[in-house]
Amino acid sequence: MTVPRAHKLCRTALAAAWLALAPGVHAQERLQVELDAPDSVRPVLERHLRILQPEHQVLPEERADRSALVRRTRREAADLLATEGYFTPAIDLDRGPEGWRVRVVPGLRAKIADVELQFEGDLAGDGAERAERRKVLREAWALGEGEPFRQAAWDDAKGRLLDGVSVRDYAAARIADSRAEVDPEAGTVRLSVTVDSGPRFFLGPLEVSGLQHLPRDFVERFNLLEPGDRFDQERLLALQTALQNNPQFASVIVDIERDPALAAAVPVRVQVTEAQSRQLGFGAGYSTNTGFRVETSWRDVNIFDRGWELATALRIEQRGQAGFADVFLPPTGDNYHDSFGVALQRSHIEGLTLVTQAFGVARTKTRGNIDTRLAIRLQHEKRDPDGAEASSRKALTANWTWTRRRVDDLLDPRDGDVLQFEIGGAAKTLLSDQDFLRLYSRYVYYQPVAERDVLILRAEGGATLANSSEGVPQDFLFRTGGTQTVRGYAFQSLGVREGEATVGGRYLAVLSAEYVHWFRPQWGVATFVDMGDAADNRDVFDLKAGYGVGARWKSPAGPLAIDLAYGEDDRRLRVHFGIAIAF
Repeated sequence: MTVPRAHKLCRTALAAAWLALAPGVHAQERLQVELDAPDSVRPVLERHLRILQPEHQVLPEERADRSALVRRTRREAADLLATEGYFTPAIDLDRGPEGWRVRVVPGLRAKIADVELQFEGDLAGDGAERAERRKVLREAWALGEGEPFRQAAWDDAKGRLLDGVSVRDYAAARIADSRAEVDPEAGTVRLSVTVDSGPRFFLGPLEVSGLQHLPRDFVERFNLLEPGDRFDQERLLALQTALQNNPQFASVIVDIERDPALAAAVPVRVQVTEAQSRQLGFGAGYSTNTGFRVETSWRDVNIFDRGWELATALRIEQRGQAGFADVFLPPTGDNYHDSFGVALQRSHIEGLTLVTQAFGVARTKTRGNIDTRLAIRLQHEKRDPDGAEASSRKALTANWTWTRRRVDDLLDPRDGDVLQFEIGGAAKTLLSDQDFLRLYSRYVYYQPVAERDVLILRAEGGATLANSSEGVPQDFLFRTGGTQTVRGYAFQSLGVREGEATVGGRYLAVLSAEYVHWFRPQWGVATFVDMGDAADNRDVFDLKAGYGVGARWKSPAGPLAIDLAYGEDDRRLRVHFGIAIAF
């Protein structure tokens, strides 16, 4: 570049900058615009009409440009009103020295006069099943005759219809034709939609990608789909959820190729991303039951490169210490989850010192909202009550648990119930000191009240059938009191007195009623009454009452509860802290 040319460019740039910044030189006048429209259409115009947006309120200098702005505004307003079903509006722009006024009279809102739904492809064929499916789809149509026409509702109804067809059997379904015939004078709209279902899809084999360290058959262990099954999007999502819930995976996508040419046996594509297999954790906390605690944990979700999960932890609390190591195996072909582990625990609660070593195996299964668990456990227990003789007990027990969680939200239940049954026992002939059978049940009922409040009713009951409690491990006897049991009493302070300690009895009963008023979305207050007791003899059974008030906060982990309760038998106030979840 020559020097004279550079000087010329600099002069040109400086002149342009001066013209842009100099007051009164080519400055565009701001345009003041008001909207005069009924409330029925005002929101959509305020959101989308460009002349009402501050960045577009500039008055053109040329008369022709102003006329073009008027025409464009009328056209935009008419198009926006048409999306709301107003096809004969009156739109005027009053232009005065103080600003412009957009006057809108929307006119008659069109209503749907007729709806015609037609089907093509396999779904249009003969047979009672297809006829019933068409009937269900027509009954589920979301935009009925007599309703006001809105473009958004029209688009949503077509989307719902297509989803209803494509979610099961017909993965390649499409909208073949759709029309909305408007009669502006009559204020009516006639709708017609034709859905081409395409062929019926059947599943083929799994095609898994993304596995690097896990065994090749790991995904297959979670698969309940069989080649030849009819396509069902819900079952594909169930497989995706089952895989995603495993710590071995960071992400999972399960889908098929929606190509009609593959309909006879479409492969099920499973794309996974493996998660980091090892994790070291540290934690600290506090509960009114066991005091302050610290813990460390180690987790490996792919030990021996077999997809086995190892979970270990060491926990130190004010009233106890515990360490455990559990191994969780991938599910079997019948969707059973097996595990085994060891645990060592020491506690000193209400004058009773317990040291327990245990080894166990377990098998669990989930079907919908029902969990079942069968466990076999070999344990040895040393018990040392203050002021009484120490002893040891051993037992080889079999235990079965059935739990149904039928609530609207597991972390924040407001409607539904939770029911749990347990049965377990041991025999002298099988490495145990005593013959016994333990029965336990728990029921929690959630009843919504008013707009946000909830009434919570809880009942627990248990009995250990044995000649006496002698020789029965404490895990198979009952103590109660404390957070989430009978508030107003110390943790596990209700039971059988032995020396200066409280030990477990053969019978348990607990009743509770609680009302929670949520005065803000995240904050609530509660009032409650609890009653319960544990005893070794039904003749001396005496329900102890506790009642009080509390605060609730909806944390990410569930509602946190802080309660101030008065124990009628102890005649003192206690503070309880816990998490109120449906378990």
